[in-house]
Amino acid sequence: MRNNRAQVRQPLLLAFALACGVLLGANPFRPSDQNPDGTARGYLKFKEILSYVDRDYVDTVDAEALSDYAISRMLERLDPHSTFIPAKQQQQASAFLQSDFDGVGVEFNLFHDTVTVVAPLSGGPGELAGLQPGDQILRLNGERVSGVQLTVEQMSAKMRGPRGSSVQFAVRRRGQNKPLNVAVTRNRIPNNSVDVAYMVDNQTGYLKISRFATGTYDEFKSALGDLRRQGMSRLVLDLRGNPGGYLDRATRIADEFIGGTRKIVYTDGKGDQYDTQTFSRVAGEFEEGPLVVMVDEGSASASEVIAGALQDHDRALVVGRRTFGKGLVQQPITLNDGSELRLTIARYYTPSGRCIQKSYKGGREAYEHELSNRQRHGEFFHADSIHFADSLRFRTDHGRTVYGGGGIMPDLFVARDTSAYSAYFTRLQSHNLVREFALKFYQEHKAELEGLRFEQFNATFRISDAQLQALSARAVNDGVKLDAAGMRRAAPLLRTQLKAYIARSTYGKAGYYTVLNDQDREMQQALQALSNTSSLLALGQK
Repeated sequence: MRNNRAQVRQPLLLAFALACGVLLGANPFRPSDQNPDGTARGYLKFKEILSYVDRDYVDTVDAEALSDYAISRMLERLDPHSTFIPAKQQQQASAFLQSDFDGVGVEFNLFHDTVTVVAPLSGGPGELAGLQPGDQILRLNGERVSGVQLTVEQMSAKMRGPRGSSVQFAVRRRGQNKPLNVAVTRNRIPNNSVDVAYMVDNQTGYLKISRFATGTYDEFKSALGDLRRQGMSRLVLDLRGNPGGYLDRATRIADEFIGGTRKIVYTDGKGDQYDTQTFSRVAGEFEEGPLVVMVDEGSASASEVIAGALQDHDRALVVGRRTFGKGLVQQPITLNDGSELRLTIARYYTPSGRCIQKSYKGGREAYEHELSNRQRHGEFFHADSIHFADSLRFRTDHGRTVYGGGGIMPDLFVARDTSAYSAYFTRLQSHNLVREFALKFYQEHKAELEGLRFEQFNATFRISDAQLQALSARAVNDGVKLDAAGMRRAAPLLRTQLKAYIARSTYGKAGYYTVLNDQDREMQQALQALSNTSSLLALGQK
């Protein structure tokens, strides 16, 4: 199951950038021969101190927790992406990069401290058992889950469980006087990383990848092949907010766009043990034809590898804003107790020689605030606020100038659109009122909506002023004071979001993203750029 995400990209995904950019393979680590005496002295010193604390400290201590803390603090002295994951957190951390899991198979959200089904996944156990959009989950296996202040993460953990196990739901359904009991047998649920793929028009495809997980390449190949069969001759690849993941999945996807034998990425580590070079090697699915890659400040690691390779080889036009700048490679090392060390072993470089990693010399705190500093300095809104040293200048295959020094700078800058945002809009979002209103509207007009083809809905459906007023009135009842100016400012975005959520309930993800992208400034700039991509790259201009 998944919680439904708002149009605004969540900072949670960006946090995963700290742990993504992972190499696969057997653990090649062995005891250090660089400074064996120093390593031995440090080990003995730590062991001695921990023993004294455990034996003699005035209060009882958790020696294992202290050890985990000390390891984490030690790694902070290295770089921002070397991390230690305790055994009890390792499964949750790894789940982000898994392509499936055992569970119920519903998208849900929390409305007024009540878990509400947004949509059962098509063909999943929840749908087969009869769960419907709008169902409010009151109890799970007899345990009350409504009105008890559960988080989304806690509810997700309760719904997951071994394949074949059963979970009993007590649900409140619109039009029913009494709660219904629904038994669901858990099964394998796909955890898709290709969010959506659809045809924008009769020749333009759109494909969005949210992360690079175990099944991403296979999902991508299937989606791209389907778009090609529908007549796609040009493509928008959306990597906005994608924090990375497995490097080999990203390079295989890049290979589908790059012809011949050309470098995709290389890594440089200590000595030559972790120095690698990855080249294109297969006849790809889409090696010719206009291609635009969309990125933003949330695109990191493996996303930057793809964007950098396609930009350096003049294969695609990169549209959006400068990417995160995460170019450190982590090797996952499973420790004896089930915990995991993800140790930085190398740096990523694009084919032209650009280092993707931004500076972290100011320390971890400065690094963690780097994106907010970009915003404060105007980088999200003005391309000329970004300055690069001449020493960081590189050339693409066609001679265009690109810059290193952290992240991938797009060829076509698109400012972040905040014109519709207001404090009032933020309060509506924080109370989940927009999604709740849309779901209620869908329930009340389900038959009418499902009688329309999506094309009819998209062309004719509009959120009226009266419906926005009803949303405001609902918000007042929830403690959100009326703000007429804030509502006027947010009205265009609210109309789009409400329509998109209604489309999600009625037509699925393709309908949801189609509605959002129709009003997305970055997407519209990408579509406009597609018609100019071939001539722009052929001329070697920027």
